[in-house]
Amino acid sequence: MNETRASSPKAEPFSATAAVAAGVDFAELQLGAHGLFWNEYRPTDAACRIWHWRDGAAKCLTPAGFSVRSRVYEYGGGAFCLTPDGVVFVNEADQQLYRQTLGGEPVALTSGECRYGDLHFADGQVLAVEENGDRHRLVAIDLANGDGHSLVEGADFYAAPIVSPDGQRLAWIEWSRPHQPWTSTRLMLAERSSNGFSAPRCVAGEAFEESIQQPRFDANGRLGCLSDRGGYWQPWFESADGLQPLASAEADHAPAPWQLGGCTWLPTDESFMASWSEGGFGRLALNGEDFTGDYSRFRHLAVDDQFIYCIAASPISPSAVIAIDRESHEVNVLAGGVAPLPAERISRPQTLRYPSDSGEAHGFFYPATNGDVKPPLVVFIHGGPTSACYPMLDPRIQYWTQRGFAVADLNYRGSSGYGREYRQALHLSWGVVDVEDAFAVVAYLAERGMIDGERAFIRGGSAGGYTTLCALAFHQVFRAGASLYGVSDPVALARATHKFEGDYLDWLIGDPEKDAERYAARTPLLHAGNIRVPVIFFQGELDAVVVPQQTRDMVAALEQNGIEVEAHYYADERHGFRRADNQAHALEQEWRFYRRVMGLTD
Repeated sequence: MNETRASSPKAEPFSATAAVAAGVDFAELQLGAHGLFWNEYRPTDAACRIWHWRDGAAKCLTPAGFSVRSRVYEYGGGAFCLTPDGVVFVNEADQQLYRQTLGGEPVALTSGECRYGDLHFADGQVLAVEENGDRHRLVAIDLANGDGHSLVEGADFYAAPIVSPDGQRLAWIEWSRPHQPWTSTRLMLAERSSNGFSAPRCVAGEAFEESIQQPRFDANGRLGCLSDRGGYWQPWFESADGLQPLASAEADHAPAPWQLGGCTWLPTDESFMASWSEGGFGRLALNGEDFTGDYSRFRHLAVDDQFIYCIAASPISPSAVIAIDRESHEVNVLAGGVAPLPAERISRPQTLRYPSDSGEAHGFFYPATNGDVKPPLVVFIHGGPTSACYPMLDPRIQYWTQRGFAVADLNYRGSSGYGREYRQALHLSWGVVDVEDAFAVVAYLAERGMIDGERAFIRGGSAGGYTTLCALAFHQVFRAGASLYGVSDPVALARATHKFEGDYLDWLIGDPEKDAERYAARTPLLHAGNIRVPVIFFQGELDAVVVPQQTRDMVAALEQNGIEVEAHYYADERHGFRRADNQAHALEQEWRFYRRVMGLTD
C-alpha cells in the first residue's frame, strides 16, 4: 500500500493540473437593481466568491479571508441574497451571515453556533433556513441590527422561503422524516396578518406523495411551483381547484434538490421561463420560444427586458455565466466558458440508452480521442446516488479520453432527469440495479466494437464509490476500480450520517435491523474476499460523511486477501476534494494505477 505522494512527472499535453484548474464553476446567479451577481468557485484557491457584473465588467466583491458557502444539510446552497445596498452572505468558515454594501467590507450580522442557508431578502429582513444541531426552522433576521425571530418551525426540514411581490404571502417547502426532498415534500403558504404571518396551510403534498420544489410568485401574487405529481418535475400554479399544470414539456424541469437555492424556472408576465432535460440534454425556453442554442445544460435562470441570464455549459465549453439577447438570440459570455482544449480535440458525448437486466439505463459515451480502435473503458459512477451526470465539457473526462481511454458516464437507474419512476428505481435496490447498469454498459459497448471489454475500469465517489465496490465484489467484469471516499459499510454509514440523510439508507436498502440480511448481502466490506482485481482508494481525513476508518478497513481486508491495493489519504480534505493540488494528484495517480494494471509503463 502506498500512502505517500510520488514526485511529479513530466507534464503531459493535457495534464491533471490543467484538467483540475479548468474546473471553475458558478452558482446562484441573481439579478437585481444593481446588476447581476453570482457565486464563483475556483479550484486553485478552493474558495467561493461573489462577483458583480455591471456596465460591461465583472468585479469580485468577496475579499480575501472570506468564502461564500453554506453547509446547511451538509450540502448547502442559497449562500447569498441581494439587498437594496449590496449582499448578505454565509461565510464558509463560521457559517454566519455577513452584510456587505457595494464597495464596502463585510460586517457580521449574526453570531453563534447556528448555520444558515437558502437566503431570501424581503421587507428589510433576510429569510433563511436556520440549522441548530438537528433542529431546523425558517427565520427572519433584521438587516439593520441582526435581530432574528422564528417564522415557522416544527417540521424536520425547510427550504425555499419566498415572499410575494406585495409582501402579503409567504411560501416555502417543508418535509418530514423519513422522506427526502426528491420523494415527498409539502408546499406551504401563510398570509400576512397584523401580528406577522397567519397559521400556515398546506397547498400541496399532503394528500399523496409528490416532490415539490422551487415555489415562485408571479407578478400578481399567484403561487406556482415544480411538482412531479404528473411523473416529471413540471410547472404547476394554484387555482380555485388546487394546483393546475401549465403546458410544458413532459420532462424534468429541475435536478434533484440536493442543494438549496436552485432556480430552473421563473414565472413571467406572459407565461414562464424554464430549462428541462430531454434525453439528458438540457433545453431552455422563454414564453415558449426556444433559446437552447449550442448549450446542453442550464442553471440559475434570471431575465430582464433585454436578456436571459443563466449558468450554462455545452459539450465543448465548461460552465459559464451567459447573457442571451431576447431579440437576436446572440450569446454574450460574461464569465468562464473557456475550454482547456481546442474544439477539434474534445471528445463529444454520445447518448447512451441501453438494456440492463429487465430495465433500461441511460448515460453518455465519450470516445477516446487517440489510441486503440477498441480502447480501454472507464465507467464513471456519479454520487448521490439520486443525482445525475450531464453532457457538458468536464475536463476530468477529457483527461481520460486524451490518454486513449473511452468513458461511459452513467445515469444509472435511480438518477434524476428522467422522471419520477426512473428516479424511484433505487428504492430498496441500491447496490443491485445501479451495479447491473454499470456492468451492462460494458457488454453493450463491447458487443458494438466500441471498447475492449477485457480492459474496463470503474470509478466513483461517495455513493458512486459504493456502487464501484459492489461491482467489484459481486461481478467479474472490471480489471480494476477506484473508490473516492466511497461507502464500503452502509451500516457504519447509517450510524454516523447526518440528519438530512438519516433515513436515506432505509429507503435505499431497508431497515438496518429488520433487513440485516439484505445489508449483509450488499456490504462490500463483508465480501472483500470476492474482489480479485486491484483497487485504488482516495480518502479525506476530515471526512465526516464517509469516515476514513471505512476506507482503512476496506484496504486492510483487501491486503489480507493478497489483492493489490493503493491508498492515498489527504489530511486537509473533507467529503469531496476541493484543493486543486489534491484533485490533480488523485486524478494522475488513478491513471497511473490503471496503466500498471494493464502492464504499461510510463
